[in-house]
Formats: sequence, C-alpha cells, structure tokens
Amino acid sequence: MAKRHNSHLNLSDALGEFIKENKLQKGMDKVDAKDAWVKLMGNGVNNYTTGVELKNETLFVSLSSSVLREELSLGKTKIIAMLNEELGKNLVKKLVLR
Repeated sequence: MAKRHNSHLNLSDALGEFIKENKLQKGMDKVDAKDAWVKLMGNGVNNYTTGVELKNETLFVSLSSSVLREELSLGKTKIIAMLNEELGKNLVKKLVLR
C-alpha cells in the first residue's frame, strides 16, 4: 500500500502533486493557454479561431480571417500580457497569428 505524504492534503494540492510527479504540467499548460485565449477573446474572435496551440513558450493561433489576424497582430504585446495574467504565470512569451 502506498504511503500518504499528508492525510490532510486538499484536492487542488493533491492534483498539483499528481501533475508534477507525472510530468503532466506541459499538457495542462497547453489546455490552460487555449482556455485563456477562448475566455479573453470572446465570441467575436473565437468564431474566426480555427486552432490554438502552445509549443514551448509560443502560442500559435490559427485564424480564418486575414483582417482579424492583421488587427490582432497590432496588439500582440497586450494580448500576451493579458494571457499570462489570466494564466497566473509567465507562460506565453511569443504569439504567432496564422
């Protein structure tokens, strides 16, 4: 039987430990980054978003509208700051709109 580290571990701490021990954080970060994009950008942008993928520290976002892509590219720095604030950590260093 496995030895418990602490019998009073709350659920989020227990999940955090599990994620860390099983090296799942990168996968969780990818999901979190995609969720942050969807939440921050709202329906107007999400209707034209065809893909969101985090690779290393770069968030790749595929958009079906070249006009929207051009418009968003003007605010990349602000978008990165908003995403990192939403994520609660400095996860996205670069944003690539395609």
